[in-house]
Amino acid sequence: MTQVTIEDELRKSYLEYSLSVIIGRAIPDARDGLKPVHRRILYAMHELGNYYNRAYKKSARVVGDVIGKYHPHGDSAVYDALVRMAQEFSMRDPLVDGQGNFGSIDGDAAAAMRYTEARMSRLSSEFLADLDKNTVDFRDNYDNSLQEPSVLPTKVPNLLLNGTSGIAVGMATNIPPHNLGELIDGTTHLLDNPDCEISTLMKFIKGPDFPTSAMCFGGKGLEEAYHTGRGSIKIRGVLNIEERKNGMESVVITEIPYALNKSTLVEKIALLIGEGKIEGVSDLRDESDRNGIRIVIDLKRGSIADIIINQLYKFTQLETSFGINMMAVVDNRPVLLNLKSVLQCFLDHRREVVIRRTRYDLEKSEKRAHILEGLRIALDNIDEVVRIIRASKAAEEARIGLMERFELSQPQAQAILDMRLHRLTNLEHEKLLEEYAELLKRIEYFKSILEQEEVLKGVIRDELAEVKKTYATERKTKLMGHDPNDIDIEDLIPDDEVVITLSRRGYIKRTPLSNYQRQKRGGKGIAGVSTRDGDFIHTFLTTSNHQHLLLFTSKGKMFKIKVHQVPEGSRNAKGAHIANLLPLEKDESIATALSMREFSDDYFFLFVTKKGMVKRSLISLYSNCRQSGIRAVNMREDDELITVKQVGADDEIVLVTRKGTSIRFSCHDVRPMGRVASGVKGIALRSGDEVVSGVVTGDEFRTQLLTVSEGGFGKRTNIDQHRTQTRGGKGIISMRVTDKTGSVLGAIMVSQDDEVVLLTSGNKIIRMSVGEVSLVGRATQGVRLVRMDENDFVAGFDLVIDDDELDSDLETEES
Repeated sequence: MTQVTIEDELRKSYLEYSLSVIIGRAIPDARDGLKPVHRRILYAMHELGNYYNRAYKKSARVVGDVIGKYHPHGDSAVYDALVRMAQEFSMRDPLVDGQGNFGSIDGDAAAAMRYTEARMSRLSSEFLADLDKNTVDFRDNYDNSLQEPSVLPTKVPNLLLNGTSGIAVGMATNIPPHNLGELIDGTTHLLDNPDCEISTLMKFIKGPDFPTSAMCFGGKGLEEAYHTGRGSIKIRGVLNIEERKNGMESVVITEIPYALNKSTLVEKIALLIGEGKIEGVSDLRDESDRNGIRIVIDLKRGSIADIIINQLYKFTQLETSFGINMMAVVDNRPVLLNLKSVLQCFLDHRREVVIRRTRYDLEKSEKRAHILEGLRIALDNIDEVVRIIRASKAAEEARIGLMERFELSQPQAQAILDMRLHRLTNLEHEKLLEEYAELLKRIEYFKSILEQEEVLKGVIRDELAEVKKTYATERKTKLMGHDPNDIDIEDLIPDDEVVITLSRRGYIKRTPLSNYQRQKRGGKGIAGVSTRDGDFIHTFLTTSNHQHLLLFTSKGKMFKIKVHQVPEGSRNAKGAHIANLLPLEKDESIATALSMREFSDDYFFLFVTKKGMVKRSLISLYSNCRQSGIRAVNMREDDELITVKQVGADDEIVLVTRKGTSIRFSCHDVRPMGRVASGVKGIALRSGDEVVSGVVTGDEFRTQLLTVSEGGFGKRTNIDQHRTQTRGGKGIISMRVTDKTGSVLGAIMVSQDDEVVLLTSGNKIIRMSVGEVSLVGRATQGVRLVRMDENDFVAGFDLVIDDDELDSDLETEES
């Protein structure tokens, strides 16, 4: 008895199992691009005589032959493979011609195999051409009762033509389909230029060509796949905009990504419309028929088709990624191949097939020429041949006599004995001599193929050209070059100065700063944002397109987007709702907005809440922000975040309250805290009061505090009049609040050369110089900045920074 350890036995058994799955089921052969089940289906149809130019046969008969003779697995697995080989939406060039219900792109299953019929497609005949000429090796089937080919002598580079996918043990393969004409061109170029680069082959083989058409974004992912064997590409469906009656539009989907279930896609779009993620759709219907795909999405009046298209690409599988993994079996082992090695494997296979076929034809021709040579001798000496035959008592004696008299071989002598009398005519004699001469030429040609490499290449080249001429079709998939995500959209967007406005009800927009003209103090202003009744602008920010826009909510969360991602609107446009950009909760609103280019370790965020709490945290803690936002500060239930400021280590902060109180203290008094800390008390509020603004000092150019009230009053005060105090005190008077001035709206640091922009609840905007605002004492009410209609109030204001070009333009206008 032989003892073995269980570990060794398990290791050996699992290795054998994995190799069986890899080579015998899941991974295709690099030479013919077929898995064993597909190869056996084609061979079984070949043995049945089930060719493209003959009658169809029941699929059940084909499946029965496959599982009974070559593939001892379940009939459903074999039938599923046969069905896929016949589906035009699954195979770039189908290998089976099916008749009956072979499934649909909606995911409908094929009819039972007893109902459908099949035969080989015309292209698949090229897979089995010359199979009877000893071109490939045969092996025993599973019970050693029959022989089957180990590979097919295909003339088609099928591994890339129809692609494949499969999951084995510890590895997988996923190869996209390609265009036959491009593959033949690339293969021919490699045949003539064995040392060519992969980049050169990519000039011929430009990318995948899917049976469902669509658009393919290759770029770096495709280059990586063709050079290394692994990479990723994006596939997009094709959407068109069609005009309807009354000026309305429809978005029509005419092509979808490869392997996408159309019915599932329509259901997903309907679900998104129902959930409100895609707005502005009045109707959705599938008008697809035998002529092609047509999914129609009718839009409501005023809906922007481009936005709907972008949402479809974002939320559905109309844009999908295809991970390329070109794993195939080479010499009975799985190998990761690049584009060149895939084509080289096919060329090596073709070279071997042509050589073996030529040897077979040469041997057969030489045998026939040998016979004809004997017949020619016999015809030249026909009288003597007849005499020898008549004098012989038996056929054996006649054969020996002919062999001795004319120095013939046994096959030659036997051929003379088998020759019919009508071959003795002069006409038959001439035919025999012509056949013999033709055979000698063919023998020379066959020998030249075997002896001269260029002649061999010529044969392969001609056969490839014939395949291309007969079977190649136009490309279906449109190649779009680089992945749109590989292109930095900011390279296409100018870094212009813009104004970001956000209304109390959450409508946000981006407007070029040049749309606002400078005016004198006390003017009526120009028409600003168009808002609904009861809505007004509460956040007004000047920034530029390439900066990050940080949006802090009343509940202490932070969202980060690029400024250029905010929808652009005209000066009097309402804008888009913030819910289209951010996943806010129902009772959550944007408290403040901040813009910056980069997150530095040298600066801090200073958070200020309505209840007077403050917190200082490193800005770098907030650089990584999820799409769903992050917790910026931990808020108490009865408190709200009102503002966030960027501060340095030596800065000071001034908190201003609604009733005109302020406190100034150093940021050093607020120790640095973690991202989700609650903070410490900044000011002790009087009853009924709350903080409305937090202002950072320390700018050597801006040393004055501009305070603005809701009634349209404002004043400048030197910051030195606000003495530094200890954090947590009650503060001092910052502005005298009266019924005329209204409550304090906020405050900012300014210089005499600055400009400010004010917005009123009546949607008026006025731009004015800070120098026109009186410089007065701390405990005064200030002067009127803007005249408003009755019941209007100032809703927001902000500083205009570094707009020299705009100043020049406005001076030109005023002159």
